[in-house]
Amino acid sequence: MTLSLPPLGLGTSNIDDREECAETVARALEAGYRHVDTAQMYDNEAGVGEGIARADVPREEVVLATKIEPGNLAYDDAKRTARESLDRLGVDSVDMLYVHWPTKAYDPEETLQAMDELREEGVCDHVCLSNFTPDLLDEAHDLLDSPVAAHQVECHPRFRQDELRAYAREHGHHLVGYSPLGRGDLLDDPDISEIADEHDTTAAAVCLAWAFAQDALVPIPKGRGDHVEANLAAREVELDEAALERIDGLAEERFVDPDSAAWNR
Repeated sequence: MTLSLPPLGLGTSNIDDREECAETVARALEAGYRHVDTAQMYDNEAGVGEGIARADVPREEVVLATKIEPGNLAYDDAKRTARESLDRLGVDSVDMLYVHWPTKAYDPEETLQAMDELREEGVCDHVCLSNFTPDLLDEAHDLLDSPVAAHQVECHPRFRQDELRAYAREHGHHLVGYSPLGRGDLLDDPDISEIADEHDTTAAAVCLAWAFAQDALVPIPKGRGDHVEANLAAREVELDEAALERIDGLAEERFVDPDSAAWNR
């Protein structure tokens, strides 16, 4: 089964109030989103599940993703807590199940064996990885029986992840980009704002339009209130070649610490 992802997904990190989360997810699905991303670490799986149940959208039309948190990546814990995630979400299975970070309890052989078995047992349709380096991706490909359907990392116009985007193209998986607005910092970025003015749009729309223009990249911005629909409308924004080249020339700013244990286990 090949994973097909819409060009835009809904991120839900830091939306930890259950009712707000449910309302946001339901609003997004009613507006046209069909990919919702959560995680054990976000402590909002129950709210996400309520939102999916509340929306007038069939479950089979929604690509639902969750992630096993680093402390739960030992073999037995991964098997157990993945099913606990299903209970919180109120679903029989998830479309995408991620290893959230390759750190703490992550053991390549044990963790990835658990992921393979969870897929075989129908807990998830696709095995996915998050915040891996190219070397760790290579190792995972060697150990997994399942194909890697997606790899999720921070990705935006000032942290473009050229190497991992190329890796995704080469290996035929999606690169799912979290924090595509630079955790909000890019909304006031002078270069991004100038490009937005030239295209009669917003800085947020420029960031998302840049992502849409990249092969294999799927952004998953968080959205509250009217931002839900505004992010969806960014699909209509097209950046010209000059704007795309200018973005590619911007200095990069990394928000994930490259010296953290997640990148150097």
